[in-house]
Order: sequence, then structure tokens, then C-alpha cells
Amino acid sequence: MTKTSHRLFISLLTIIVLVVTILLIYFGTSYYNTIMEERFYHADHDLFKPSGPLGHGLGIIGSLLMFIGVSTYMLRKRVRAFSRFGLLKHWLEFHIFLCTLGPILVLFHTAFKFGGIVSISFWSMVAVFLSGVIGRFIYIQIPRSIEGRELSLGEIQESKSDIGQLLKKDFQLHQESIDTITDSTIRRQKTYSHNIIARTFQKYFDDRSKLKKIKKELKHNKLTRSESREVLVMVNNEISLNRRIDRLTTMQNLFKYWHVAHLPFALIMLIIMIIHVIVTLTFGYRWIF
Repeated sequence: MTKTSHRLFISLLTIIVLVVTILLIYFGTSYYNTIMEERFYHADHDLFKPSGPLGHGLGIIGSLLMFIGVSTYMLRKRVRAFSRFGLLKHWLEFHIFLCTLGPILVLFHTAFKFGGIVSISFWSMVAVFLSGVIGRFIYIQIPRSIEGRELSLGEIQESKSDIGQLLKKDFQLHQESIDTITDSTIRRQKTYSHNIIARTFQKYFDDRSKLKKIKKELKHNKLTRSESREVLVMVNNEISLNRRIDRLTTMQNLFKYWHVAHLPFALIMLIIMIIHVIVTLTFGYRWIF
């Protein structure tokens, strides 16, 4: 998949989620805003209620989307035979799409009424969704190969370019400027706050200060605007890589802890969802067939 087709793929998935959500809100606002005691008398009650044609269908489709999203991603990730079917990161993106759209459909299936054992499944689903958002943030902080495999510290360090040699070869810069830029991209151990939030802000402003200094140096050299932009992109990549190396161990540990929280909620949600489906079928509820 090329970069352009990948962007189109992500854009399409995003548009589908947004359009479906907007349509459900647009057509269902009147019903969902009606208090529970009066919904029975609403003109669309038979359509939007959890056992109605639309409400029931949303529950079925939403549950299937979540099941497909979880099972296909797990198969691609753990079964070697599936490794040749696309990149893992693309499967993860499709997993996120299905497991975002699925809960939205299930939410409207409930008609925003939660109770009994199903409420445990619903709030487990919410916990899975929210932890998935957090997990996605942690996931993208860990450097990976193009296939989506997590890189080791040695592999990351090997991927660092010799920016000094690149600047000498491709750009006509003064040696002082090259030394300043190279010095700014060297990873050094500095004393930062032990508080993770304060440390993050300190490193961020430290990096911004480095870039500001480099921009001043570039003004002293006869570079075109595109060449200056190219140098800044190169420096930004090196600084970003340094930042990722610094927090690699922390993010790897957080990802392990994240699995401990994410998977149990997902299992609880799936088990109670299956029980809910069995009970529904036992009591004779059917959809359109």
C-alpha cells in the first residue's frame, strides 16, 4: 500500500465512522431526548427501541464488528500463516476502525438505557474503548519497523543517521553551523524532573530551544527555503528519535501494564455479550429473519 492509498484508506475509515455517527444522531435525536417513561408513545419507538428493527440491527452489527475486529487482528498478530496478508499496522488500523464503529452502534442499540448484567458488558466496552485510545498512544511511541514489528534499542540506534556527514555532503554550510546542528542532535543524559509530566514539558521546551538555535544558524548560510526546510526536517527526525530512545523502556513497560488492563475488560465484554445474545434468542427475540 502506497502512502497515498494509505491516506485514502485512513480517510475512508474516518469518514465512515463520522457519517454513521452523524446520521444516527440526526435521525434519532428526537427519540433519544425523550424521557424513558414517554418513549413508548414516541412515533419512532418501534423502530429505535433495542428490540426494534433498527435498534436490534445496530446491536447485531455493532457486536459483529467488534468480534471481527478483535479476532482478525489477533489472528494476524499471532498466527504465522497470516503474516503475509498485509502489514500488521494496517490490520491494527482496521481493528481500531471496527472497534470504534462497533461500540458506537451498540451505544445507539441500547437507546442510552443501561441496566442489569448488560450494563457490566457496556461499561466494560467503554473501558476497552478508552484503554484502546490510551494503548494506541503508547503504541505509536514505540519505534517499529515498516511491518509493525517493535524495534530493539540496538536497531533504533543503528537507524540514526550521521547528520554531520549528510550536511557536509548535501548542503554548503559553514563548519560552525554543522557543528552546532550536530551538537543539537547528539543524545545526552540530562538531569530532568522525576515527575513524568514536568519531565515531558522540560524535554519539549529543550528541543524547541535547540530548533530555534538551529534556525538562527541556517539564516547565516546561503540556503534556499526548501533546503532549510529539508535540514529542519532532518534535525526534527533526529531529535524525535532521541526522544523515543529516552522513553523506550518506559513505554515498553506501560504497554505491558496496558495489556493487563485492556484484555480482561475485553474478555468480560465478550462473555457477557454472548450471554446476552443467548438470553435474547431464548426469549424468542428475532431480528428481521
